[in-house]
Amino acid sequence: MAAKEMTVETVEMQDGRLVDFAGKRKLLKEGAVAADGTVSVRLDWRNGETRLFTIPPALMGKFAAHGAEQKLGDQIAGLKGEGGAEADIDDCVLTVDELIEQLYNGEWSTRRESNGLAGTSVLIQALVKLYDGAKTVEQIRTFLKPKTQAEKMALRNSARVRPIVDQIEAEKLAKADKSGKAVDTDALLGELED
Repeated sequence: MAAKEMTVETVEMQDGRLVDFAGKRKLLKEGAVAADGTVSVRLDWRNGETRLFTIPPALMGKFAAHGAEQKLGDQIAGLKGEGGAEADIDDCVLTVDELIEQLYNGEWSTRRESNGLAGTSVLIQALVKLYDGAKTVEQIRTFLKPKTQAEKMALRNSARVRPIVDQIEAEKLAKADKSGKAVDTDALLGELED
C-alpha cells in the first residue's frame, strides 16, 4: 500500500508572509531571542491570523523553568528498553544525565542513538560487581559512553558478564513482584512438563 502524500496549504498571513501548513496542522510556533535578550514567540494560525507574545521580564524565570522541565522530561518520551519493553527507570535516569551533560556543554540538540541506553544501567551494575567495586559507577559510565549499542549488548552477553546481568535482572523482577517473593520459574516450567 502506497503512503498517503501529505498535503501542504500555503497561507498568506496578516503581515504578508507566506506560510506552509502541512497536513492538518493548525498552528506553527517560532521562538526568537532579540539582540537585547528579549524573548518572543510568534504564533501563525492556518486562518492567516498571527500573534506575537513577548515574555514579560518578571516571568522570564518561570518560562525558563517550564522550558527546562519540558526539555528534560521529553528526553525519556518514547524511550524503550530491551526488546521494545518499557524502559527501565535506571536507564531513564542515565538518559537524562546524558542530556544534562550535553546542555552544560552548550549543546541544545544532538542526535541520540535510538534506545542507545537500553539496559545500560544493568550493565553498569554488572561491571561494578564484576570488578568487585575496584571500578566506580562513574568510571564505568565513562567507559561505556562512546560504545555503540551493539558493543554494550556484546558486553552484557559475554561469558563473564551475563551471569551477573541475569542475577541483577532476577533481583529486579523479584522486587517488582508485589508479593515480594521471587517467581519460581522451575515450578512454572514444571507445570508445562506435567
